[in-house]
Amino acid sequence: MSIKKIIGVVVLMVVTSSAALAQRFAYVDSEYILKHIPEYLAAQKQLDALSVQWQEEVDNRFAEIEKLYKAYQEDQVLLSEEMRRKREDEIVLKEREAREFQRQKFGFEGDLFQERIKLVKPIQDRVAQAIQTIATDQSLDIILDKGSEVTFLYANPKLDKSNDVITRLGYKPDPSLAEN
Repeated sequence: MSIKKIIGVVVLMVVTSSAALAQRFAYVDSEYILKHIPEYLAAQKQLDALSVQWQEEVDNRFAEIEKLYKAYQEDQVLLSEEMRRKREDEIVLKEREAREFQRQKFGFEGDLFQERIKLVKPIQDRVAQAIQTIATDQSLDIILDKGSEVTFLYANPKLDKSNDVITRLGYKPDPSLAEN
């Protein structure tokens, strides 16, 4: 390799690395931000209450099936073939209905999922808009979320814009809500 090529490669590496350093990074902690929003906390309580209510209903349905099955076992020797089959079918049908109810409430895109979207998505959209505005105002290129799947081995606290987002949303930051 000629000396010109080596110098060219070195210059290219310096320019590339300085361009990478010119990017401005920051991060937010979405969980910390959401703890400051009363509507989010109220939505979580409402979702938790719905979840408990529906889980009780699921549990009651399965308890009823268990009672039917125990009664069937006790009576089985006294039943005709037709009566046994009829009671077995009833138990299977009730179990199928209970599983379908459980899937409707808790399954992928079920009622709980839909309620979460209805109650939480508007709040998340407001947070996302505030983050985008801060990124634009402060000329930030990338903002990561400390509270999501991203693993932070180290994060300089100076780069944390969570309190800026909370203030932008009209709330007062409370450091006691932060998780270390």
